[in-house]
Amino acid sequence: MPHVEFVPPAVKVIQVDTRGAVILSAESPETRDSRGIYLPNYIEPVSHIAVDLAQIGGSLAKVVYFTRSPDPPDSPPLESDDASSLTSPTTPEDEGSPQPISSTSRAKMNGALTPLSLDPPGSLDPPTFTDNSFRSELIRRASMQNFPGGSLNFERFETDNIHECVEYIQALIDRSAVINGVSIDEMKKGVKIMATGGGAHKFYELFSNVLGVEVLREDEMECLIKGLTFITMIPNEVYSYSDELTRTGKRLDAGVWERPSPNAPQFRIMFEETPLPQLPCLLVNIGSGVSIIKVDEDGSFERVSGTSLGGGTLWGLLSLLTGATSFDEMLKLSERGDNASVDMLVGDIYGQDYNKLGLKSTMIASSFGKVFKKGNEKKKFSPEDISKSLLYAISNNIGQIAYMNAEKYNLDRIYFGGCFIRGHAATITTLSYAIRFWSKGTKRALFLRHEGFLGAIGAWIKNIGPHETTTA
Repeated sequence: MPHVEFVPPAVKVIQVDTRGAVILSAESPETRDSRGIYLPNYIEPVSHIAVDLAQIGGSLAKVVYFTRSPDPPDSPPLESDDASSLTSPTTPEDEGSPQPISSTSRAKMNGALTPLSLDPPGSLDPPTFTDNSFRSELIRRASMQNFPGGSLNFERFETDNIHECVEYIQALIDRSAVINGVSIDEMKKGVKIMATGGGAHKFYELFSNVLGVEVLREDEMECLIKGLTFITMIPNEVYSYSDELTRTGKRLDAGVWERPSPNAPQFRIMFEETPLPQLPCLLVNIGSGVSIIKVDEDGSFERVSGTSLGGGTLWGLLSLLTGATSFDEMLKLSERGDNASVDMLVGDIYGQDYNKLGLKSTMIASSFGKVFKKGNEKKKFSPEDISKSLLYAISNNIGQIAYMNAEKYNLDRIYFGGCFIRGHAATITTLSYAIRFWSKGTKRALFLRHEGFLGAIGAWIKNIGPHETTTA
């Protein structure tokens, strides 16, 4: 038998043209994390749809797909980066900014899953194919060398209502068939669903049977890393608090800085306008639980740590302790709360700052430390105060674990992703402060506009290019 030398498969290169990419404004605060990304130079055919499916009810299913557009959308105005405007569920740049045409509304009106959108400019209805002028316009567009690109679209659905997600994808396929002038059956032959996440197996038959398209399953962790690698190439996707804030303390010795105030940052948000090399890094993906993933310079990765105390913990306990019925409602409760009535602070113990250890009087010494009382009489605490205290407790715990792993592996860039964050001010502030406090300002907490879509983005980008590889 002749000897055959084994040749390992080449690493697949992301081939989406991101030059000139623009993140579009959200339709409303509720769709803050679902804003589209306009890619003016990407003109290749794309008809697959990526779905990141949570396995448990109440979580979110995330959908990512690309539509060709007949005209480029309006660019958003220069956005505010004042952290004082950071309020849930918006991110810093949303507040007070004029809202141009949103990505999702334009994509839904004029976009299609095919290589070429056939909607006539300004039309909201499916085209008729007996109109000679429309056919002439189609021919003209097909001959254009610089035909406008399209938008990468993002949608999310409660997994409790997973059928809404299926119906949405069905409507997208039906509309694309009409726009392209082909039958539904013909359209479905060119569409694939790339499923990832814990529910990719649970909901496999639902998507396959109802939609009548091929469904392929992708590895969850691999998709997360591919999603992170791609999305950080988009200008103004990554943001953090200003590095200047980590250098305002007193220098204690070579390379070590005094820990910053617990009230910081109430200052400036920094966006990475020009994407920089992102690897190596640590990815802290916060969903129902938390996975901490070390990503090497070559893109290889390893799950090095994690914790079961994540978004599911916050959601579950607040469901027991408050009347909130949704995660966003719990976040809104926390905005109106005062954790000092529930938590025991350093000042409650010492009556002042503990300067020798660098502990401010407002720092939390014991989460829920004021709740326990001896005797029969129990003090009542407001849902708002309970919500803020628990949010701080979970976020501080995640931040400290993230720091310890970053220190262990000598990584300075720490990305926080997952639907737990939701662009929420207190969450972002707490995670950012935890990293700065424990690292004494030497490490950075980095956040993403599309923090909850990393898995879906990775499943989508993984199937771009002439040599598509998938896992069943």
